[in-house]
Amino acid sequence: MKEEVFGLLHEGTVIPAHPLALDSRLKLDEARQRGLTRYYMEAGAGGIAVGVHTTQFEIRNPGIGLLEPVLRLAAEEVDQAALNRPFIKVAGICGPVEQAIKEAELAKRHGYHFGLLSPGGLAAYSENELLERAKAVSEVLPVFGFYLQPAVGGRVLSYDFWLAFSEIPKVHAIKVAAFNRYQTLDVVRAVCESSRKDQIALYTGNDDNIVADLLTPYQFMVSGRQVTKRFVGGLLGHWAVWTGKAVELLKEIKTCIGQGYAGTERLLAKGIAVTDINAVVFDAKNNFKGCIPGIHEILRRQGLLEGVHCLNPEETLSPGQGEEIERIIRMYPDFRD
Repeated sequence: MKEEVFGLLHEGTVIPAHPLALDSRLKLDEARQRGLTRYYMEAGAGGIAVGVHTTQFEIRNPGIGLLEPVLRLAAEEVDQAALNRPFIKVAGICGPVEQAIKEAELAKRHGYHFGLLSPGGLAAYSENELLERAKAVSEVLPVFGFYLQPAVGGRVLSYDFWLAFSEIPKVHAIKVAAFNRYQTLDVVRAVCESSRKDQIALYTGNDDNIVADLLTPYQFMVSGRQVTKRFVGGLLGHWAVWTGKAVELLKEIKTCIGQGYAGTERLLAKGIAVTDINAVVFDAKNNFKGCIPGIHEILRRQGLLEGVHCLNPEETLSPGQGEEIERIIRMYPDFRD
């Protein structure tokens, strides 16, 4: 792996979770799929995550078979762009051990740097079995850990799990998307207390708490010494929309920290606006049922998608969600690209 990619990973960057572009027949819209990847690069993102929840897990279903095409198209666009800066390619990895290894091999063939290892759909697995799965996948592709909230298919995982997970040599980052302060602390404390605390970059996936996660120094006493860890960037479905503004926001947060937290009050106020926007786009009041269509609707309004089409016919905008999207567009013009 290029040294520059590791450097960017630990410096911290914006990694949007890449959506799936479908036409009205629910077929892959290749031109718009490629266009989304170009949009993220041109908006200044430092990477993309493809084949993740935002890309729709149904791409793996028999008869659909879109995992390979979406991984390939994104990789091709990144390669053709010939960027003069590092750009992190993350592939979503799902399923039992055998499936996860095959997906990691596929991602590796297409030049992906990391596999974002989802625990979704594995309720029957013990924590030890999840650890063994992670070790097996890491032998194929470096691992980006993932704490996925239960509302969208994840599960609660213990502090002991994350401590053992952090000790896996080829785990290089963890995305925390628990949407829960207690569970987020479990992960950060585990990393701080591991022997690999300096080798693991933390990325927020807590779309409900983005700014606060990025501003906060997480501090713990470990063997009589204070250890501090920060979320250095975000791998977020929220950052799949209005990505240019997300890039500006992360830069502002880093500047604030570097200047002794000057301007914190302004950023905390922005954090409330971001959470309000996210509550609407992700359809929080309906337990996130309209999450992916909400992302699609913003992208449709940006001219990047044809519509809000999803492979699962039950995934549509919730009643009133369109009106709420109108509200946040009017209320927060400075947050739109």
